[in-house]
Amino acid sequence: MTDALGGLSTEAVNPRTIEIDLLGAGDLVAVLHAENSTPFHAVEAALPQIAAAVELIAQGLAAGGRLIYVGAGTSGRLGVLDASECMPTFGVSPDVVVGIIAGGDAALRSSIEGAEDDEAAGCAAANTLSLTSADILVGIAASGRTPYVLGALRAAGAAGSGTVAVVNVEGSEMSTVAEMTVAAVTGPEPITGSTRLLAGTAQKMVLNLLSTGAMVLL
Repeated sequence: MTDALGGLSTEAVNPRTIEIDLLGAGDLVAVLHAENSTPFHAVEAALPQIAAAVELIAQGLAAGGRLIYVGAGTSGRLGVLDASECMPTFGVSPDVVVGIIAGGDAALRSSIEGAEDDEAAGCAAANTLSLTSADILVGIAASGRTPYVLGALRAAGAAGSGTVAVVNVEGSEMSTVAEMTVAAVTGPEPITGSTRLLAGTAQKMVLNLLSTGAMVLL
């Protein structure tokens, strides 16, 4: 890992929300909701990147490949959620869109300490899928540097699969590993470091666009 977590834009202090603990409920939710415009604009700025990824995914699916999401923590849960919703929404079999989360299914409900830091485990998880050149693996991480996700991306690249990094910072380590990057840069969080908020919202929007866009193209 090449950059310290504290140096990432997602970890900076948000001056607009620095005194939210002094507000009453009405003002508090108004300030927090105002921050929800940030993910919208971040995703809007990344639309050309998202469109390129949609085309790559659609091509892979048309060739008999799979869309595979890999993430840790909130990012992993969002990937599993999007994968699980594709079957009822689009009528595809459950093995067409796959979600992998660091720590396994137990991590969907509980934090699994250290799971996200195990690059070898991410590589092994990807390799258990018998990846092909038609598969597209989408690694998701707000910081763009999660070892588990980097391991999965490297395994997919070695197998000749398409790779996409979905991140919330510029110049991420994942962007140097993946074939293409979707960077929805959300900046400082309302609660410092809690990337389930702005970054997580942007990730949900991006994944919606990736799966829906690819399915509609098909």
